[in-house]
Amino acid sequence: MKLLKGIWIGFWSGLVIGFLLKWIQSITGVKVYSLLLNVDFIPIIGSVNWSEPAEFSFHIVTSLIFGIIYVYLAKRRPYPFGQLVLFSLILCVPLYLLYFPLAVLAVNPTLPGVADGEAILYWIFAHLAYALALPILYKIFERKNAASQ
Repeated sequence: MKLLKGIWIGFWSGLVIGFLLKWIQSITGVKVYSLLLNVDFIPIIGSVNWSEPAEFSFHIVTSLIFGIIYVYLAKRRPYPFGQLVLFSLILCVPLYLLYFPLAVLAVNPTLPGVADGEAILYWIFAHLAYALALPILYKIFERKNAASQ
């Protein structure tokens, strides 16, 4: 059950951040969604010209892994909602910081640079939304399970 809950939470929270960054990019022109999907620096797969849905699926797989880890750790004991939120915000710290290696490693010169303050703020904002989606979805799923039993 933990695995399915983690997959469900990872999928929906991954959609949230993906659509949020795509929306931000569409209204600002800052390529934060493109940075999220960028795999051009990864050996072998980086040389392939992937479609947007394929690149988005790579992002979703990463989010599924995060969702599974989050649920596994959250299920260790009954945490109050505030602790689940704090736990998620801390768990996602590497995601906030991931902007910098992604910006440095990107082969595509049109992606935001490592010192692009506007892009960094959008990136952090979207990842904070992701971190908040995890406990909210966790609680929603918990209530649905309790109601069905």
